[in-house]
Amino acid sequence: MSNMLKNRYVRAILLSGLFLQIGIWVRNFAILLYVMDHTGGDPFAVSMISVAEYAPIFLFSFLAGTFADRWRPKRTMVWCDVLSALSVIAVLVTFVFGTWKAIFFATLISAVLSQFSQPSGMKLFKLHVPAEQMQAGMSAYQTLFAIFMVLGPILGTFVFQQWGMEVSMIITAVAFLASAGVLYMLPPDRVEEGERQESALLEEMASGIRYVLRSRVLSLLGICFMAAGLGIGMVQPLAIFLVTEQLQLPKESLQWLLMVQGVGMIVGGALTMALAKNVPPQRLLVLGMLGNAVALGVCGVSTHLWLTLLAQLLAGLLLPCIQIGINTMLLKYTESSFIGRVNGILTPLFTGSMVIMMSVAGVLKLHLSLMLVYEIAAILFLIGLSFILPLYRAKEGKPMPSAEQIGS
Repeated sequence: MSNMLKNRYVRAILLSGLFLQIGIWVRNFAILLYVMDHTGGDPFAVSMISVAEYAPIFLFSFLAGTFADRWRPKRTMVWCDVLSALSVIAVLVTFVFGTWKAIFFATLISAVLSQFSQPSGMKLFKLHVPAEQMQAGMSAYQTLFAIFMVLGPILGTFVFQQWGMEVSMIITAVAFLASAGVLYMLPPDRVEEGERQESALLEEMASGIRYVLRSRVLSLLGICFMAAGLGIGMVQPLAIFLVTEQLQLPKESLQWLLMVQGVGMIVGGALTMALAKNVPPQRLLVLGMLGNAVALGVCGVSTHLWLTLLAQLLAGLLLPCIQIGINTMLLKYTESSFIGRVNGILTPLFTGSMVIMMSVAGVLKLHLSLMLVYEIAAILFLIGLSFILPLYRAKEGKPMPSAEQIGS
């Protein structure tokens, strides 16, 4: 851990991530609470917040990943953070002197820019973090996300209730600029061999698809990611019914399930960091998929609060294993020149399948029992597990066979 933190790129990416998480959670909860207050809790207006957050993943992820492969990663991330801050300031001015509906624009622009910034951050990891530190670095990064899943809503709600919408937007802009400042202090991007070679955008996008399809590891990861997204999306909107129908508790008790899962994610991320040198990422992935399948199965049949909380804790502990395992394997088995495009293909597979299932979860609940829905979600995790089991015994650091490599 100490050796990893001596790497200035790891420190910069983690500190940048800290500022970004502060800005994102303050912004998201300020917008959510403001829209709830201003519209009287209009479901359509509230749902548009999620649309502004998730739609760019479908529309821009692959295209942005292709450009991220073309552009220098540090410069891309700095400009994305600066432009995000400027968009928030512009929205703040519009909000003060114009229409309140412009606040959706801040989320939309930031979400679009994140599709360019996120693969660039992974590319920095690939270029500047030694292979033996990569998994620990990804574990620390995912743990940061897990911490803010617990603390972010508290922080965002506190800022909005204490100081209101305008101050929340100013804090968001300052946080984005602070992230840009941290990244700006890194050494200039090195010019990679062949960087100046020009090729058509569509040709680069097609080569990215061929790269994933011809890589057995990446193809299996894509199927696993999609299965996990389907399983999570199926049950995420139904957690409230787990409390009210299965456990016969007030709806407010949902907070305890979410809190236990969030704490589990923090502890799980820390444990994964500690085990990073001894456990290969493919084994982490198998453990995470199996553990979450068991947790979902238990939640589906449990009528006791203590057993459901235990299952939620297990899911939280092992969910980082899925995220860290997939991200680490993506970095290990992808050439740096293809990081953006591979990320732009795999990420929508997860998010897209999750959103699709979230949109039909209510219909499934009407026609199937809650227990059956949870058991189907558990089976989806087992299906994803079956596709990545062939990778379980793969040796750590084993180079990819030449048949799996493809150039532009």
